[in-house]
Amino acid sequence: MNLKSGMIEGFEQFSQFDSLKEFNTHLEMWLADYKKEFSKGELVGLKRLARYAAKVPGVSNAKIGTILKAIHEEYHDNGISRSTFKRMIIKAKTIGILTVYETERKNGSQSSNLYIFNRYPTKEPPKDDQMNHQKEIIGLTKTNKQYINNRNDDHINQIQQQAILTKEVDINHTFVGDHVPQSFVNQIKYFYSDAKTIEEYWRMVYIAAWRNNCEERLDWMVETANQAFRLLIRKIKLTRGVKNPIAYFYKIVLEKLCILYYQEIDEMFENGELN
Repeated sequence: MNLKSGMIEGFEQFSQFDSLKEFNTHLEMWLADYKKEFSKGELVGLKRLARYAAKVPGVSNAKIGTILKAIHEEYHDNGISRSTFKRMIIKAKTIGILTVYETERKNGSQSSNLYIFNRYPTKEPPKDDQMNHQKEIIGLTKTNKQYINNRNDDHINQIQQQAILTKEVDINHTFVGDHVPQSFVNQIKYFYSDAKTIEEYWRMVYIAAWRNNCEERLDWMVETANQAFRLLIRKIKLTRGVKNPIAYFYKIVLEKLCILYYQEIDEMFENGELN
């Protein structure tokens, strides 16, 4: 759903914070855990966006051009590129720091995005007014992250149910379809030998590639998938496990392919291949 653009005060109902101090505290908690996920330039963009989310705590509809101009002025023309800022937004959305809505003008044309900083997840029960607020937000639209996680849960349940129905049939990695690269099969088969599970992991790779306009770059997809799966196994072994392995794997692949895509765009601009 596209929201109508307007003065920032008109978006107060989207704020998840009672004060600027509370917003800053939650942002600091996010950065304490996820700062390492961002490059220096991306952190500059995130922190500048946060400064534009001060009037209504945690909410901003500033234009990207306005934000980049302010950064360039502060750093004496050594600011960040638009693609760096967009990479930051994608990472922040994937992690859960931000929720982003498109807005439109009265004539229907697209306007600046609405950036909503989310509360850092805690085990404390939310306040009643915060719960009502969340219901309103969810009623407007589902975020991409929620959609992917829900879809992944459905697929995992389907795989488990199918396994029960066919438990006497050994559909192992040798039955994986030809559309899955063998190098990926060779890596994953030692941890997941079921053919359908392996194909489901590769399907997540294809979805992530499609979302980053690189579904024809098989070399990127295979290398990224192998890296992401190694990170997934490392996470599982070093912690008490991962609640949703496929969703965790998908998040890594999506982020890494996004970085590769924008790096290539930057190189094309630098080489004069794009104007």
